[in-house]
Amino acid sequence: MSSKPILIVDDEKNIRLALGMSLEKLEIPVETAASGEEALEKLAQGEYALMLLDLRMPGLDGMEVLRRVSGEMPDLKVIIITAYGSIDLAVEAMKLGAVDFLQKPFDANQVREMVRRILEKAGEAQSYWDYLALAKKRIEEGYFEVAGVYAQKAVFLDPGRPEALNLLGGIAESTGNRREAEQYYRAALARYPHYTAAKLNLERLAGRTYTRQDIVWD
Repeated sequence: MSSKPILIVDDEKNIRLALGMSLEKLEIPVETAASGEEALEKLAQGEYALMLLDLRMPGLDGMEVLRRVSGEMPDLKVIIITAYGSIDLAVEAMKLGAVDFLQKPFDANQVREMVRRILEKAGEAQSYWDYLALAKKRIEEGYFEVAGVYAQKAVFLDPGRPEALNLLGGIAESTGNRREAEQYYRAALARYPHYTAAKLNLERLAGRTYTRQDIVWD
């Protein structure tokens, strides 16, 4: 993994300390910033492997920091930190280029696993299969909107494959949009007519007794 430090940005001292302690086992240098302004100053002075960034901070908030970083430092990996119930912000941040998000409260193992996964792929472009795996993980956790962003990124990278389109169909169903779900399932089958998951989903969607249960994700 990278020898460059990780930058933790959060206005709450306890969060900075908790994240720093969570990352100790990775044996990677950690630096902290208590505000968006301080974070930008540190980023201008040195290189970092990864930034963990709280979105809600007084003054220059995390979303504005992310916007600037996305434009000026596109190679910097950013994990955003959100409070419970702020998934809409997480979705917006993903669209701006954040690679993943942590929702408060989080545990040390969750933090380490996410950071390790991202750093191990540092320097590599995220692949179709990377985004597909992230989408499935977020679906399992019930974060359908965030999963949808990852699935859309997968489709962008390889529009000829059916798996991500099927996931988008399932996400649409899970949020109550049957028409959109049908369009995604049919799009998946147009790419690969024998793709079982999309075929089963479309049959269930068109069945006399419709139910959102038993969506086939893969």
